[in-house]
Amino acid sequence: MTHLPTFNRSLLHPRYWPTWLGIGLLYALVLLPYPVIYRLGTGLGRFSMRFLKRRVRIAQRNLALCFPDMPAAERDELVRKNFESVGMGLFETGMGWFWPEWRVRHWFTVRGEENIALAKANKEGVLLVGIHFLTLELGARIFGIYNPGIGVYRPHDNKLMDWIQTWGRTRSNKTMLDRKDLKGMIRSLKQGDIIWYAPDHDYGPRASVFAPLFAVPDAATTTGTYLLARMGKPAIIPFVPRRLPGGRGYEMVILPKVENMPLDSELAAATRMNQVVEEAIMMAPDQYMWLHRRFKTRPEGQPSLY
Repeated sequence: MTHLPTFNRSLLHPRYWPTWLGIGLLYALVLLPYPVIYRLGTGLGRFSMRFLKRRVRIAQRNLALCFPDMPAAERDELVRKNFESVGMGLFETGMGWFWPEWRVRHWFTVRGEENIALAKANKEGVLLVGIHFLTLELGARIFGIYNPGIGVYRPHDNKLMDWIQTWGRTRSNKTMLDRKDLKGMIRSLKQGDIIWYAPDHDYGPRASVFAPLFAVPDAATTTGTYLLARMGKPAIIPFVPRRLPGGRGYEMVILPKVENMPLDSELAAATRMNQVVEEAIMMAPDQYMWLHRRFKTRPEGQPSLY
């Protein structure tokens, strides 16, 4: 069972003062006009490449693994754009947590709401596939404004950050569930709720099977999707919150229900889900979280890809 963090006086302890300072600075920055935020965010992202060299190498390696036929110059340009998105992702987190609803709506357009409406009409719970884009916090906020749901998350080690991220994420959504709370997720799906779930992280060998992702034949892929789909019987609906070029705002695309999801094996389900993830990533490839070691876990006996 998930127990959400609440504010208490211990969060005012001096050890949290640097975190409070960072939160206050982020709050102040996202009060700026969006065109200014856009210039600051993309500029910060480009500048960060100078001192996040390890993350730059990881992003380059991930892209080389996934798109081996991509010309080197095109890959380098994609990495540059990706780090602009890294900078924007910091601001977009603050925008998702702190912006008032009217301001979020002003900068977003939404397509595909009928796909959620159809699932509701069929009295289905919705497993909302939220790919790990750098826009994910802002995307979750706008989705919740239109269709409040339940987020799945990993509790933060910093108790103040755990509280503030939960507070921010529930501003337009119902509640949060720990990613280990499988029973809570299944129960919510059977009750017709919307569960925001990210299937595209490497959770280690115990919680994964190895399925193809782009040109990588054996990417560790969570088995959670298979369990939720088989036991909760939801409509599986991906969505993509993507930043428009030139500081023109955002578009959230809610895609149609995933058809032909195999439930006869974990591997078959993971393979199909990775196809869904690939299609979503290609809608905004510069905004995906390429800087983390997506292919960290390897089949037994295989060398590291990093």
